[in-house]
Amino acid sequence: MRARGSAPPWWPVLLLLLLGPARARAQEDEDGDYVELELAFPSEEDGPADATPHVPTATFHRCAKDAWRLPGAYLVVLKEGTPRAQTESAARRLQARAARRGYLTTVLHVFHHLVPGFLVKMSGDLLDVALRLPHVEYIEEDSSVFAQSVPWNLERVLPERYQAEEYSAPSGGGLVEVYLLDTSIQSGHREVQGRVTVTDFESVPEEDGTRFYRQASKCDSHGTHLAGVVSGRDAGVAKGASLRSLRVLNCQGKGTVSSTLIGLEFIRKSQLAQPVGPLVVLLPLVGGYSRTLNAACRHLARAGVVLVAAAGNFRDDACLYSPASAPEVITVGATNAQDQPVTLGTLGTNFGRCVDLFAPGEDIIGASSDCSTCFVSQSGTSQAAAHVAGIAAMMLTAEPELILAELRQRLIHFSAKDVINEAWFPEDQRVLTPNLVATLPPSTHGAGGQLLCRTVWSAHSGPTRTATAVAHCTPGEELLSCSSFSRSGKRRGERIEVRGDRRVCLAHNAFGGEGVYAVARCCLLPRANCSIHTAPAGAGMEPSVHCHEQDHVLTGKGGDVVTC
Repeated sequence: MRARGSAPPWWPVLLLLLLGPARARAQEDEDGDYVELELAFPSEEDGPADATPHVPTATFHRCAKDAWRLPGAYLVVLKEGTPRAQTESAARRLQARAARRGYLTTVLHVFHHLVPGFLVKMSGDLLDVALRLPHVEYIEEDSSVFAQSVPWNLERVLPERYQAEEYSAPSGGGLVEVYLLDTSIQSGHREVQGRVTVTDFESVPEEDGTRFYRQASKCDSHGTHLAGVVSGRDAGVAKGASLRSLRVLNCQGKGTVSSTLIGLEFIRKSQLAQPVGPLVVLLPLVGGYSRTLNAACRHLARAGVVLVAAAGNFRDDACLYSPASAPEVITVGATNAQDQPVTLGTLGTNFGRCVDLFAPGEDIIGASSDCSTCFVSQSGTSQAAAHVAGIAAMMLTAEPELILAELRQRLIHFSAKDVINEAWFPEDQRVLTPNLVATLPPSTHGAGGQLLCRTVWSAHSGPTRTATAVAHCTPGEELLSCSSFSRSGKRRGERIEVRGDRRVCLAHNAFGGEGVYAVARCCLLPRANCSIHTAPAGAGMEPSVHCHEQDHVLTGKGGDVVTC
């Protein structure tokens, strides 16, 4: 006979079943692990059986070019500021939930220094599960990126009033390191020997085709040529600049968005571990539009790094590609010896509002990987971007304190203007595409006291009556004017509006209009000194502020900061 008051033998089991799910959920929240007892209740991600299914707030993005997509590999990007521990926890949680459904997942890389997130190899069936993870902002399917290549060039980048035999460059770029994300490099070539450091970084996909022969000269071709254009002894722009090579493209000149991201994170980690002087990152590659790659470029630029990218060789709008579409990147199109846009078969240089300027990019003589003394001619926006990277290195050597906005404005200021025949561009892109070809400055110190401005176009608004378009400047620039443009002539006007900590140019479409552009005039104000005069509160004197120079105008005051 059982004693009165004693618990029946089934009571501990019932108690365990009742308490088990809550404990299991708490453990999952902490480390992402799961136990079988969680099956006693509906899971948190599925909700109650009779509830409306939870719709994830995160979004999914994929490359617009079907042939460039890499299904099965995904970049899971978490909200900005997410700690690394939570990022790793989200990755473990995804793996646990996938395992419960019978799927195998592999976390290939965890990002933290530029964008919080991770690269995961998994089935597309798990996308809905991943989108429901805490802190996830969006998921992007991985995609391919490609090299963009298909001695008049050095003469073209000279200032117009100089001849090649009498021009002496203001600096050789010796204080600047240029990071080159490309194929491998033949570092023993006489053009770049002693100037290139081949890092141990390598993140490349397998070559297409089972019979592809990895010939060394083929694997090194693109990177070696660009290294020579940047700082080659004979054919280079910035002959004193040093290069660091990161291999993100395979022997066929093909890479991935994820490998490029990992390369950019490698640069940021190196910068944090050992701060050096000015850094230039050359991105002679193009993929489909990538929100994640553009975000990484933005964060690296805000850390003081200058990024120069190829516009692309698809005779298309550069805004459709990355990293060319990132506003913080200096995007370069290609021109030939006659200052005309480069044509490459049925294709050619990209164009549009996302291009900052053009540079030589056709039949460029540079180092060949066939032998240590060989030279070869190559064409493309990769070569054009390499020219601008070299010019940037020279400017930064002369003025190491330049920020990105100042460097970009100087590149535009010293460029040759209105020399390109705009008829080559599609009619709707002619007004948006800058008519500028990069040249070296006669003196890198010559623009510090001038008002430098550039025009920034917004994306085209929609055709609806209430559609708006927004254009804004990059950090360091001042928005001095705002206008709007409509091809149909129907627009309601524009205004300058404060959004967050910056002013933007806002344009409004009109009834019956086909859309509108906002056009911002972004300027660098000349550096000037201001004086603040204060007195004790009991002295009966008002504090005053004035500029030192008579032609300087006091434009703003806030707190302890004034602007002249």
